Amino acid sequence: MIQRIQSVYLLAASLVLFSLFLFPMVNNLIINGHADSITAAGIYEVVNGVRTKTSSFILLTLATVAAALLPLAGIFLYKNRKKQSSYCYIMIVLLIGYSFFSAETVKTIAGDITLRTENYGLGIILPSLAIVLIFFAIRGINRDEKLVRSADRLR
Repeated sequence: MIQRIQSVYLLAASLVLFSLFLFPMVNNLIINGHADSITAAGIYEVVNGVRTKTSSFILLTLATVAAALLPLAGIFLYKNRKKQSSYCYIMIVLLIGYSFFSAETVKTIAGDITLRTENYGLGIILPSLAIVLIFFAIRGINRDEKLVRSADRLR
């Protein structure tokens, strides 16, 4: 059913991935003499104390929206637990690919600039958190499957 714990985990994974638009992947990166931050939507620059978007990433934005919608779609596969479980494994592989794609985008923008630990933002950790939440959802799906199998044995 929809109100199972795996649905909560998949919803949380989706919200975590949508929050990539709020939290920067890289903070305080000095490019061309300006302090910039890089999010999934684009490059933001602080001009006269106001944060303005100077460049946008259309491909990364579309990939982020697609990655965030995948766990939401997985919620509605609750009638077929095996399909939902395999869908979650596919989501994990796709999120790993998305993580590499976003990291390469950040490296391309940074260019020769060496990123230090203090430059990394919360957005760099969020795809990994979503993967962990999807693993928890898989665990919940497997528990449900085990419960149904044990109930079938009792009949």
